[in-house]
Amino acid sequence: MKKIACFVILSIIISSSLWADEGMWLLTQLDQLDLQKKGLKLKVDEIYNPQKPSVADAIIWLGGCSASFVSPDGLMLTNHHCAHGALQRASTEGTDYIKNGFLAQTRADELEAKGVTASVLQEMKDVTNEVLKAAEGIKDPVERQKKIDAKIVEMTDKIEGDKEDVRAQIVAMYNGKQYLLFVYKRYQDVRIVYAPPQAIGNYGGDIDNWMWPRHTGDFTFMRVYMAPDESGAKYSPDNVPVKPKNYLPVAKDFLKEGDLTFILGYPGYTTRWRTSNSVGWNLKYNYPETVKDFQEIIDLLDNLTKDSEEGKIKVANTRAGLANTMKNFQGRIECMTKSNFLQQKIDFEKELMAYINSDKKLKKEYGNVLDKIKALYDKLALTKEKDDVIRMFGFSGILASLGREIYGVAKEREKPDDKRDPNFTEKGVQRTVERLHLRYYSYYEPTDKAMLKRVLEKANALPEALRIKGLEYIFSNKSQPLDDFVNDAYAESKLSDVEYAKPLFEKSVKELEALNDPFIKMAAMTYEEREDNDDRYDEFAANITELRKEYLNALLAWKGKGLYPDANGTMRFTSGPVAGYQHADAVWYQPFTTLQGVIDKNTGVEPFDMPPKLADLHAKKDFGKWADPRLKDVPVAFTHICDITGGNSGSAVMNAKGELIGLAFDGNYEAMTSDWQYDNNMQRTISVDIHYVLFVTEKFAGADYILKEMGLK
Repeated sequence: MKKIACFVILSIIISSSLWADEGMWLLTQLDQLDLQKKGLKLKVDEIYNPQKPSVADAIIWLGGCSASFVSPDGLMLTNHHCAHGALQRASTEGTDYIKNGFLAQTRADELEAKGVTASVLQEMKDVTNEVLKAAEGIKDPVERQKKIDAKIVEMTDKIEGDKEDVRAQIVAMYNGKQYLLFVYKRYQDVRIVYAPPQAIGNYGGDIDNWMWPRHTGDFTFMRVYMAPDESGAKYSPDNVPVKPKNYLPVAKDFLKEGDLTFILGYPGYTTRWRTSNSVGWNLKYNYPETVKDFQEIIDLLDNLTKDSEEGKIKVANTRAGLANTMKNFQGRIECMTKSNFLQQKIDFEKELMAYINSDKKLKKEYGNVLDKIKALYDKLALTKEKDDVIRMFGFSGILASLGREIYGVAKEREKPDDKRDPNFTEKGVQRTVERLHLRYYSYYEPTDKAMLKRVLEKANALPEALRIKGLEYIFSNKSQPLDDFVNDAYAESKLSDVEYAKPLFEKSVKELEALNDPFIKMAAMTYEEREDNDDRYDEFAANITELRKEYLNALLAWKGKGLYPDANGTMRFTSGPVAGYQHADAVWYQPFTTLQGVIDKNTGVEPFDMPPKLADLHAKKDFGKWADPRLKDVPVAFTHICDITGGNSGSAVMNAKGELIGLAFDGNYEAMTSDWQYDNNMQRTISVDIHYVLFVTEKFAGADYILKEMGLK
């Protein structure tokens, strides 16, 4: 691992004096940011305007990634790694679209992106009063949260009705101090137009992941389709390209250091307003244990697929996700440790409590909030070892996971209404069944077996007081080694057949238990302990949410107003200039990389196995109009001061005029604590330059028609 500098200066300032470029801001907060003073040429209502077309209308939510429309015919641009799952599902032995890429010569040749849906924001509304009214007078945090969840389901179901192309979400902001409704148009027919080969789209692989300087062409073109009646119908040959309200024009000018950029996208989750207890829990337990677990699973996947092309394709998406998260967590551990982040957080809280305790009224309201939060974490720690293994079953293979899910649906149905999980709906079950076949694209029996065996071994190693009693029927049978149990389970179960599995979601508990399926039996035997685990974590979540609201109130009492909410999968705005950064003492990183850097890294061996055609194009200076006169080369990627996190992958990066200049795809390793604390001096967004995207598309792939559609030829 590279030795890097991690500079984290804890400075939570909740006021108008926030760093100018900090924050993942809601679209309704843009008028607070003085964007014109920073150099923005657009008006705020040109970025977001519920009454007329705006930039926000071109932004797409892909679930775990972001994207944008770039033509009037539904052409969409996102990251290569955001299309990775769709490329995997389209691949077969002998046809590897991840490794070799894909280009549709005509629209009729475009490849169905199975499992991908594109959602476009239609409405955003504050519904705080309506949501909280449902829980008025309820003091118990768990019951209060259940009432809130039930109200949210009621409200969103009413909006969605039986319309498959409408998706409604009500999302908590500031730990439940505010609730916002987001309504989306959901398009279910997305197709791959052009994806570069892995040697461009993921050049540098795991080695370069989260690192700067970066030289990957992390992009893929897709197209969004709709039915002729403009509904977001499922895939059909009769569907037609979407006509978006707006699409992004491509910037003609090249970026230079200091230029303003801004991003609209869907960042996942941040924890900026958490306490030292949460930092300590993650630094000491969650991150190290996850790194260890994920490395074990990656090694397992690699070993069992090294001689199988089919196996490599099947596990590709799972492996990529594990590796990405693992390296992110490694970076967080390293940066938190080097910067003494936990102690900084503790010292900050001492200052906060000194202020709170200096005022009798504030002391009465918030004086014990940190102690109460600590008590919740202390209670959670009592069963942590067992809880961790129970959660590990999420990585016990597809068939074991299906057994738990099928049995869980049946158990939920048989509960009285007042005891049922408020988030359980028949509509949700139906959606699960409709998308069930997608899971089987990642099913490879040798790795599935090995993952189950691994988790069972972890369970069998638990101390006596923390053992999962529902699994003792496996471990107590000394005449049947664990390998035999696993092999017999896969031989006896029919869950490997998706058509067999689908109707099981309609069966009762009694009917399921009568099947004597080994995976459903395992789910039944462990159900009560898993429910107990869920109940304890629900109790923790409900109580910690209330206390975190108190903590936020204490911060506001100390520092004032102007707080942006933590990221939570909703559309956000962030802006800042193109800038390099100081990597270490006497080491300054420039903000641009070029095609020459791609060539310099080339070894001919994966993941630095650059396609020879790129070198030929560079040698001939056959750059078209995509070379930056200042750099005298094609720009590949750039760093800029924007505040992003996971989920922003594929987000459109725009210049001051609202023109597309790149796609965000990563953050820098030196700032891996960014989900916890923003650092203006160190945190950088890494984006692929639109000129490299277009150079590869035109000169490498010969896909001139894509550029014509974008109005560039």
